[in-house]
Amino acid sequence: MELPYIRVGTTYYKKVNIPLISGDKLEKLIYWNSECIRQDLGKDILATISKYDGFCHMPSHTNYQPIVGNFLNKYEPIPLQPRPGSCIKTLEFIKHIFGEQVELGLDYLTLMYKNPIQILPVLCLVSKERETGKTTFLNWLKSIYENNMTYNKNEDFRSQFNSDWASKLIIAVDEVLLDKVEDSERIKNLSTARTFKTEAKGKDRIETDFYGKFILCSNNEDSFIQIDPVETRYWVRKVNRIERIKVNLLEELNAEIPAFLHFLVTRELTTKCQTRMWFTNQQIKTEALQRVIRRSRSWLEIEMSEILIGLMDDFGLNEICMCVNDLIPFLIKSGYRVTRASIKKILKENWKLSPIHQPTRYQRLAYLQDGSIHRVSAQGRYYQVKRELLLEFC
Repeated sequence: MELPYIRVGTTYYKKVNIPLISGDKLEKLIYWNSECIRQDLGKDILATISKYDGFCHMPSHTNYQPIVGNFLNKYEPIPLQPRPGSCIKTLEFIKHIFGEQVELGLDYLTLMYKNPIQILPVLCLVSKERETGKTTFLNWLKSIYENNMTYNKNEDFRSQFNSDWASKLIIAVDEVLLDKVEDSERIKNLSTARTFKTEAKGKDRIETDFYGKFILCSNNEDSFIQIDPVETRYWVRKVNRIERIKVNLLEELNAEIPAFLHFLVTRELTTKCQTRMWFTNQQIKTEALQRVIRRSRSWLEIEMSEILIGLMDDFGLNEICMCVNDLIPFLIKSGYRVTRASIKKILKENWKLSPIHQPTRYQRLAYLQDGSIHRVSAQGRYYQVKRELLLEFC
C-alpha cells in the first residue's frame, strides 16, 4: 500500500483530499508531525517514507514531470488532457472575448498552454455592462489549470505575504480596483519578472522562479488601474454583453476542454516573438487601453494638452514650437501654480520630447498686456509638440 506521507528536506507532509462543495476533491500536502506518524503506523514506518531534497517549480502541460532530480515539483499536472473533438462553442466564446483580436487571443492561450514560462502581457477585460462573460472566462481557465490558477483580491497585492499565489501560472483578479501608483508598478514589474521573493507568515523570504500571468477583470472601464502613456505591458479589451445568455455556458465550455487543448497543441501561431512579452505594443493596442491612459494622467498633463490643442485649433496649426517659459503664463491664466521642473517632466518623461540642441529663432504664442494671444518671434531651445502626439497620449 502506498503511504500518503512524504518527507521534503527535514519536514514531513501528508497527502490529503479536501472535499469541495462541487463534489470534487482537492489534493493538498499538509504538514504532519513525525511523532503522529509513529503513533499511527509504528516506529519503523519512517524509514519507508519517500524522501526528497526539496521543492521545485517546473511548469509544463505537455511533458509534466512530478519529480525533477530529487526535488518534488510543486507545479501540478492539469487533469484534462488533449483529445480530438469539436470545440466550436469554445472558439465562439473566445471570439466574443477577444473580438477583432481573436487570433492574438488564441496565440495568447496557445503560448500559455504550450510554453508556460513565456512572459505575456497583463490581460485586462473590462466592461460597464453585466453578463459579458468576463467571470465565465476566468472560471473556464480555472477548470483547465485548476490548482495552478488562483483568484486574488485587491488587498492581496498589497500584503507582504505572497507565498499562496507567487507560484501560480495564472493570477486572476475579478472586480479589480488597483488605483494606487504602487499597485500598478508592482503588477507591471511582476509581469516581466523572472524571479520573485516569496514570503509566508513566520518564514524567511525565499527567491524563486516566477512565471505568473496576470488577468484582471473590472466593471470600471477607464480607472481600474493607472497606466502610463508609453506603457507596453497591458492588453486592455472592452468586452461586450453576450447577446444570448446561456445558463449552462460554463458547462458547455468545460465539456469541450479536451478538444480545445488538442486544438491548441496542433495549431500554428499566427505571430512571432518580437518582444520579451511576445506581442508588440501595436499588436495589443486598443481604444480601451487609450481610455485608461487618458484617465491616468495628472491634472497638469491634462491642462497642458487642453491648452496646446486649443491654441492649435485657434491658429489652425498642427504643431506648436514652445519653450517651457512660454506655457507658464497660459497655466497661470487658468489658475494653476506650476514649476518649470513639473512641465519639463511631462514633456520629457510622458511625451518623450527633447528640446532642439542649439538656440534657434521660432514663432511663439504669447499673451499680450491686453489679454490677446499673438505669434511673436523668439529664440531658444524649444520643443516641437505635434497634434497627433497629444491626440495619441491624451
